[in-house]
Amino acid sequence: MSRPCASTSNQVSARKPLSRVRVADVQAFLNKQVQAGHSIAKVQIMRTVLGAAFTRAMREELVFMNPARLATLPTAPTSRNRPWSADEARQFLTVARNDPLYPAFLLLLVYGLRRGEVLGLAWEDVDLADDMLRVGWQLQRIDGQLARVPVKTAAGRRVLPPVPIARDALIEQAGRQAAARIRAGTSWAGNDLVFTTRTGQPVEPRNLVRSFERLIDGAGLRKIRLHDLRHTVATLLKTLGVAQRDAMQILGHARISVTLEVYTDSDSQRDALTRMSDRLFGPAGA
Repeated sequence: MSRPCASTSNQVSARKPLSRVRVADVQAFLNKQVQAGHSIAKVQIMRTVLGAAFTRAMREELVFMNPARLATLPTAPTSRNRPWSADEARQFLTVARNDPLYPAFLLLLVYGLRRGEVLGLAWEDVDLADDMLRVGWQLQRIDGQLARVPVKTAAGRRVLPPVPIARDALIEQAGRQAAARIRAGTSWAGNDLVFTTRTGQPVEPRNLVRSFERLIDGAGLRKIRLHDLRHTVATLLKTLGVAQRDAMQILGHARISVTLEVYTDSDSQRDALTRMSDRLFGPAGA
């Protein structure tokens, strides 16, 4: 016994029984959606929904193959903006200098941190005495609430040396936050995050993006996404001739061997980050 397909499946099979739907039927349907002007990403979702429906039908022994799995689609085009040049990054930081989130933008552009990583930094991760900045946590929204959770990969857990400009920005941030804590009094939220609102609450990630976009408009800069700052950092590191091993570890990329992790030369990373800082701010970090 076979069941008629519903919803999208009806369009695929023109109410054919499931057992009679073939790869050609699904392929024709998907091709028609692309020709109708739907994006590749949207049509890929349609195929995923169809695939899930046929998988369930296979479990119930209504069909013995999943034609949606065998249908093909063109690869969705990637939309990656061209990263900023060193001059554009420098111009942005100049305009952002008086913004409350300037230290966060600075860390994004010096270390290539992810948005969640910079907002998930806690003061316990900042060890200026031993010259270490530990990245191991990120701020994420879970069940509607912002929460500080571990980064997803082992490569994402990294220890970075705070170059002078980053050290100065973190010291400045500590002073700014201490003043905010006094002004807030008993309404201070009491968490240990480096970047907080005026009442000590975690910074909403969307607000970081909004501030970034506002500053771009104010600077008259070419628009890129906040995440593209990582691509900017990666490009600058490559331009400076930084070894791929060091660039991968600074950025926390997952594809890195255990051997390279064990034999990392922290001095070479420090040199790479110092050169990056000098490129953005000049040798004096000004």
